Amino acid sequence: MQKITADIVYTMAGEPVRNGVVIFDDTGKIIRVAERMEFEPGEVKHYKGALAPGFINTHCHLELSHMLGKVDTGTGLIPFITSVVKQREAAAEIISEAIRIAEDQMLNEGIVAVGDISNSVNTFQQKHLGRMRYYTFVEMFDFLQNDQAQTFYSKYMDVHDQLEASNGNRKSCVPHSPYTVSPVLFQKVVSFNKGDDHTVSIHNQEMIHENALFLNKSGDLLEFYASFGFSLEDFEPIGAGSIMYALEHLNPAHRNLFVHNTLTTRDEIAVTQQWSSNAFWATCPNANLFIENRMPDYRRFIDADAQMTIGTDSLTSNWQLSILEEMKTISRYQSYVSFDTLLKWATINGARALGFEEDLGSIEPGKTPGINLFSFDPSTESFGDQVTVVKIV
Repeated sequence: MQKITADIVYTMAGEPVRNGVVIFDDTGKIIRVAERMEFEPGEVKHYKGALAPGFINTHCHLELSHMLGKVDTGTGLIPFITSVVKQREAAAEIISEAIRIAEDQMLNEGIVAVGDISNSVNTFQQKHLGRMRYYTFVEMFDFLQNDQAQTFYSKYMDVHDQLEASNGNRKSCVPHSPYTVSPVLFQKVVSFNKGDDHTVSIHNQEMIHENALFLNKSGDLLEFYASFGFSLEDFEPIGAGSIMYALEHLNPAHRNLFVHNTLTTRDEIAVTQQWSSNAFWATCPNANLFIENRMPDYRRFIDADAQMTIGTDSLTSNWQLSILEEMKTISRYQSYVSFDTLLKWATINGARALGFEEDLGSIEPGKTPGINLFSFDPSTESFGDQVTVVKIV
């Protein structure tokens, strides 16, 4: 049994506990949170700063870790995707080593669970080691080609079936985005995820061309698809933003995780919140700045009491895989978002989005959430660029 304390403990299960003591066993399972006055001096190990649960990274592409530094910043999403398609192939040993190093980085950054996109089996061997929890999203797309939906579905089901959901890991089949998934493929994907205990991730509204396609069949996606030999001649716009097309085809009983959302409007958030109480919104600010040089307006989501989470995206579109750095970026550019709010997004909301809240996301008896130490002084209420995180448990 171990006892640790700090200036403040953010349990994420209630109000922060000043000078609280976290008691846990050798496996990291929380026994209880107590008051420091209950213990004799020297009985408790003291840390300067704030204790909090381990981070949940709800959106990552771990299989692209070998592409660090290979794609230019600020190009916009369509040139970015083109670069990924052209450069993602590499020797198996290079890909595997980059995945291992990236996982090490996340562990060192206090991340305990990841919602990870997989288009291939490249991460499966590393995930099987059980060093951290994964919810693997086997991502499918058919470039809006109804007649090719079955072909693409079978291809990605082969990937899905090769992943063993062990060591607490989970998996789902998911659509890539509104602009890459036909109604036929949407139906196949959603139908496969039987029951309501699934998280379904989908990239959403991270470029103007996505909305333009669905509003009036305009924008650069038409030329982009043509360059790869895919015709959108039969595509009919819906006269609304792309998320409305997604809502037509997703199952509101699932935990639906909308990712990026840089262009999502207040009205679209409200409609989605009414559509399902299981809607979650993942933000990846550093990737948004890297690719499109824009970020979501977080006031829209806060005002709607939306269930926000934080992701890192991949090392193709980021400089590191660190939830702390994502929190710093949000605080730097939209400083009205409080530390308490950011921490909620980074921990308990992320755990709920991935269905891991029974074990992760908050410091409560019976859970094994991991414990991170923030170096800042809570009395100053300052969360600046110099703050660091150390993984304690």
